[in-house]
Amino acid sequence: MLVLSLDSSSIASAALTRNGEVLAEFATQDTRSHAEALAPAVYNLLGQADVEPSQLKAILVGTGPGPFTGLRAGLVSGRTFGFAWNLPVYGLCSLDALAHRAAQGTTERTEFLVATDARRKELYWGRYEVGEDGHGRFARSVDGPQVTAPGELPKLPVYGSGAGLYADQLPQTVADSTDWQPTAADLSRAAWALQERGTGLSTDTSPLYLRESDAKVPVQRKKALR
Repeated sequence: MLVLSLDSSSIASAALTRNGEVLAEFATQDTRSHAEALAPAVYNLLGQADVEPSQLKAILVGTGPGPFTGLRAGLVSGRTFGFAWNLPVYGLCSLDALAHRAAQGTTERTEFLVATDARRKELYWGRYEVGEDGHGRFARSVDGPQVTAPGELPKLPVYGSGAGLYADQLPQTVADSTDWQPTAADLSRAAWALQERGTGLSTDTSPLYLRESDAKVPVQRKKALR
């Protein structure tokens, strides 16, 4: 199954995958140009992999949690490509991508957290447990996603870039994961793991903002000058 994946919950990223295997991927650390970066990146990826849009079977987008503007860029791009190319668009929590990556490497931990930067001295986080079957290890969501201060997280090992930001306030950070961000490639791997286990993907692409927008409607409108 050939899939185009997009995630802009943190960094902007895109990936072309077949049955969870990455054919080409793109990621930028610039958190201010998601909308400008994604569309050209997608067309470059198609060219690199010698893939035509007509060969794609689906679009997969990360639904967050993430900041309003950045997250919206990836979701709108994914929906637009789906409409233009007449493809189904599926959504998956971006933290699930990190959790799937963490579950592949852990051999001792049965429960863990993943966390990313929510700004305002807070973290987006989710709690997961490790399962294993004939297809290998997988991560099962137990709690979240949530947004709280670092000191309010459960006392469990923490994976992800959020752990690196607040290591002094968390009980246990997993050192080799403190630069991990949700990426489109990991998102697609997590989605394929679900499909292998007979779990269908959701067509709900509603954004997980978790907080109100910073934009506010003025209480009192200014009078127009004559």
